[in-house]
Amino acid sequence: MTKVADVAFRSKNKRAKWLAESRHRLKHDPRGAAELMREFGVFRDKCLSGQKREKIESSITYFANNIDKMKYHEYRAMNFPIGSGVTESACKVIVKQRMCNSGMKWKKQGAESVLCLRALNYSSGRWGQMWDKINRYGI
Repeated sequence: MTKVADVAFRSKNKRAKWLAESRHRLKHDPRGAAELMREFGVFRDKCLSGQKREKIESSITYFANNIDKMKYHEYRAMNFPIGSGVTESACKVIVKQRMCNSGMKWKKQGAESVLCLRALNYSSGRWGQMWDKINRYGI
């Protein structure tokens, strides 16, 4: 969206205002992504420059390819994180810190087992649930 804002608005204030409103619509409006994609098309049709047009076209293509994943209003309602920070942090803490120490080599089955245990350990309440299940049913 930043690419589109940079092309569509000359004024820094208008650009910032449009971006804030657009991000809000994307996060909270069930039809936000589709409406923004249509708005991008309007901006594209107003652009005369080929380079500016290409920037908007790349944003339209991105939205078109990922619109089925842009259900942020649903994800927020389910308390799912919608930013990449949580995922990137989990990759660093759960995977990288354990699997990439000096001299370590893993086979698929061993790596999967260790990562499952680490994920359970870092998930609130899941470690205890796993042991309760093992105590009840065995391995």
